[in-house]
Amino acid sequence: MKLRKALAYIFLSILLTTVHSLVYAQPFAKEIAEFKKQDSAHYPAAGQILLIGSSSFTRWTDVQDYFPSYPILNRGFGGSTIPDVTLYVEDVVFRYAPKQIIVYCGENDMVSDTVTAEVVLNRFKQLFTTIRSRLQRVPIVYISMKPSPSRELIQGKVREGNALIRAFLKKQKRATFIDVYKEMIDDEGKPMPDLFVEDNLHMNKKGYAIWQKMMEPHLMKK
Repeated sequence: MKLRKALAYIFLSILLTTVHSLVYAQPFAKEIAEFKKQDSAHYPAAGQILLIGSSSFTRWTDVQDYFPSYPILNRGFGGSTIPDVTLYVEDVVFRYAPKQIIVYCGENDMVSDTVTAEVVLNRFKQLFTTIRSRLQRVPIVYISMKPSPSRELIQGKVREGNALIRAFLKKQKRATFIDVYKEMIDDEGKPMPDLFVEDNLHMNKKGYAIWQKMMEPHLMKK
C-alpha cells in the first residue's frame, strides 16, 4: 500500500511538472497568467481605455495619474513584439470589452536584422485586422515607435516603419496615429537622452509627460 501511494505521488509530481512546463512553454505565458490572477481578484470593468503592447506601457505603472479623468486599463507586457500581442489578443484585448485601444508595439520587432519596416507593417496589419474582426467600432490608436538612444543604429528603419503604419491607418476608419517620435528628437534629429532612464531605452517621467501631452487629445471621455 505504501509503495502504491509513493508511486502515485511520484506520478502526480511528474504530471504537474509536465503540465506546468507546457503552460509556460509559450512566450510571456507567466505575464498573461499574472493578468488573469489580477482579474480573478478584481475583474476590470468593461468600457475602459485599454493599453496593449511592450515595456513602454508595462513600466508606465502610474499611467492613471497622468490621465485622472479617464478609465485606463494597462495590459502591456515587456519585451513583446507585435506577433506576441496578436498571439494573446484574446487574453489582453477581447476579454475586457474596451471602449478604446491604444497600441505601443513594433520597436522590439525592429531589433532583429531580418525584420524590415515592411515586415513590421504587415505584422501590425495582422494585429489590427484581428482586433477589427470582433471590435469593428472600437477606436484603435497607434503610438509611433519612439527614438530610443540605445537603438540609434536602427532609427532609419524605425522612421520608415512609422511612416508605413501612419499611411496604413490613414485609410482606416476609427484609427489614429500619434507621432511621439518627432517630439522626442533634437534639432539634429537625434534621440534626446534626457527623456530616458540610464538604459537609454525606457523613458523617465519627462518622456512620459510628452506621451501624456500627445495622447490626451485623442482619448475618449465617453
